[in-house]
Amino acid sequence: MENRIQRAVELFMQGYGCCQSVVCAFADLYGLDEEMALKVCAGFGGGVGRMRMMCGTVSALVILAGLEKGQTKGEDREGKAACYQLVRQLLETFKQRNGSIICAELLKMQGVKAETNTAQPDERNAEYYRIRPCARKVESAARVFAEYLDSQNTYYNKVYEKTTIISSHDA
Repeated sequence: MENRIQRAVELFMQGYGCCQSVVCAFADLYGLDEEMALKVCAGFGGGVGRMRMMCGTVSALVILAGLEKGQTKGEDREGKAACYQLVRQLLETFKQRNGSIICAELLKMQGVKAETNTAQPDERNAEYYRIRPCARKVESAARVFAEYLDSQNTYYNKVYEKTTIISSHDA
């Protein structure tokens, strides 16, 4: 799991958004290719379209919860409830560790002014990475999800299933 957490941080440091970075680190477990994950998550950066609302890393946790437990039938109220419960669990854990789930609040805690008057993303440079807490939030969200998977043995089951499927095709 540490590899996935580090992968999320590496993606962020390469210029991808917070949400993109976290989801891409786990996307393969759900049969989601990296390009599609990047596209699906692209609009969540900067607290959703740079509006500084829900942090992109938190949006990633919501997406991953949906991939993990999302219902696929409209009438499946139990499935919806299970997904919503997982979302609440993941977001509460993130909030306890980071103080908020809101992008503007997380930035303000670090003394960073949360600009919302433009959709233009900030330039990624040494100063950007020095003053922003974003890489640490990416790591935190990835860790929250990795810990959830570890607690459910989901990760190991999915890896085993993939290995079994690959092995059976090779035979």
